[in-house]
Amino acid sequence: MDFKYNFKKNPFDHQRDALKVGLTRPEFGYFMEMGTGKSKVLIDNMGMLFLRQDIDFALVIAPKGVYRNWVEKEIPEHMSDSVDYRVIRWVTGGNKKQQEEMRSVQEPFEGLTIFVMNVEAFSSVKGRTAGEWFAKRFGSRGLIAVDESTTIKNPKAKRTKALLKIAQEFRFRRLLTGSPVTKSPMDIWSQAEFLRSGLMGFESYWGFQSRYAVMQKVKMGAAAFTQILGYKNLDELTDRIDSFSFRVLKKDCLDLPEKIYTVRNVSMTPEQRRMYEEIRANAMVLFENGDMTTAPAVITQLLRMQQVMSGHLKTDDGDMITFPSTRLDALLEIVEEHQGKAIIWSRFRHDIKAITEALNKRFGDGCAAAYFGDTSDDKRSQIVRDFQHGDTIRFFVGNPATAGYGLTLTEANLVVYYANDFNLETRIQSEDRAHRIGQHNPVTYVDLITEKTIDEKIVKSLRSKIDIGAVVLGEKAREWLTV
Repeated sequence: MDFKYNFKKNPFDHQRDALKVGLTRPEFGYFMEMGTGKSKVLIDNMGMLFLRQDIDFALVIAPKGVYRNWVEKEIPEHMSDSVDYRVIRWVTGGNKKQQEEMRSVQEPFEGLTIFVMNVEAFSSVKGRTAGEWFAKRFGSRGLIAVDESTTIKNPKAKRTKALLKIAQEFRFRRLLTGSPVTKSPMDIWSQAEFLRSGLMGFESYWGFQSRYAVMQKVKMGAAAFTQILGYKNLDELTDRIDSFSFRVLKKDCLDLPEKIYTVRNVSMTPEQRRMYEEIRANAMVLFENGDMTTAPAVITQLLRMQQVMSGHLKTDDGDMITFPSTRLDALLEIVEEHQGKAIIWSRFRHDIKAITEALNKRFGDGCAAAYFGDTSDDKRSQIVRDFQHGDTIRFFVGNPATAGYGLTLTEANLVVYYANDFNLETRIQSEDRAHRIGQHNPVTYVDLITEKTIDEKIVKSLRSKIDIGAVVLGEKAREWLTV
């Protein structure tokens, strides 16, 4: 960094190192583990390039559950006060005001324009058209970045093809991810192509695959295809990746705080939103029609609203109904970005079973273990031993009321709250399963939050150290239900 830059928040040493290496590179990857502050690094990178008069436009692309966080939290929190900037968010449909805000990108602006889009938009004609327009209009003085860049690891996906084409028009290109390789070394190909066509040294994916994958021809009747049996030349591949990226893990960042809190926004499907609003409205009727309502009845309404957000609901007859939810997808994206072991907490038995099943399916049978009321005492002891001292169990999936007390789970440095309960004590206790004597790394805590729901109220109250379970429900509950 050859000029003075007024940081809004002073960076940690590893963030300074990342900036020094990648600041003016046309293409670069910030491959920094979750919790090490890669978002701040990109924001400072953008601010510095703007003040150097290298860019006046940035297109930031992130998954649905993340991109609002850039607008509402990351950019306002980290962009230097020396930078005059505006932030515009992509919306599909949207009201008149939101549409006008999007169109304002066409209006002249002397500062830095940051346009934030969700990566899923590039699977649509409208999103691709917008991206192509940005590339032609602003690309020569622009930066394009993909957060959680494994979302473009599939070279056959529409959004990947679109973004690879769009990216080449931009003067600067950036990737952000905790781990660019989540399933196979082949994952890196399209991400590198986004940075620059031919960056890996091959004109095609097939040439790249031939160099680094061990292939075998397989015949099934009249059909024949090739499959990957293993990988080769991985030291060479690592050197190539290192040449255009900065890599850091939490365990290597001695200057990080002990606890790092972050949020992953999760949207609801239209059906979930409809059900949520119906339950919320019914709960409000209990207050507004003049009838007396007991606290347990209100708690039941709040509980059902939470269940809807997790994609399940129990009927009055005791039957369990399930329906599509994006919450599980968001969880899988988070743990794919993480290198080590993790704890996932949910208050619901159905969630714990579904999460465990999904993790075992995605990452290998036996990698996840469920610890809740139905787990036998012998099994509980075995799960903790294997998690702490073995290599088999990577994910501890538990109910904080059951497993949140007394256990030592310091092998984890990522803790995800899939569905919080209302009790401050269980939250504090469950946080401390990983953050206690024996933990040598900073611990990242991620809350899955659906905007404008009781999710926000619960976490806000827990963070403010208000034990909701001790609050007499009445006007307080009524306020929650209006969210």
